[in-house]
Amino acid sequence: MAESEYKCFVDGLVWATDDYSLGKAFSSFGEIIDVKVIVDRETGRSSGSGIITFASKQSMKDAIKAMHGQELHGSKITVSETQSHGSGGGSKGGRRK
Repeated sequence: MAESEYKCFVDGLVWATDDYSLGKAFSSFGEIIDVKVIVDRETGRSSGSGIITFASKQSMKDAIKAMHGQELHGSKITVSETQSHGSGGGSKGGRRK
């Protein structure tokens, strides 16, 4: 397993896009560690977005540069670097009285 993972977020996917076809569309940019189309828990259908994990930072950057704003399976997609969640735990809001 790589010491670091370089993930990009892809949005604007059509419902028919699955893990395999998304990975295939991005495979020319370098080694892919993981591909996951995000699925709605209730419907089981694609939410229209996915995450691709590359083995190298350069592969991720090349994919973002080349694919952002392009058409994939008939839909214009946006591709961006995912934001690190850091080590802190989030808060669910203010205190109730």
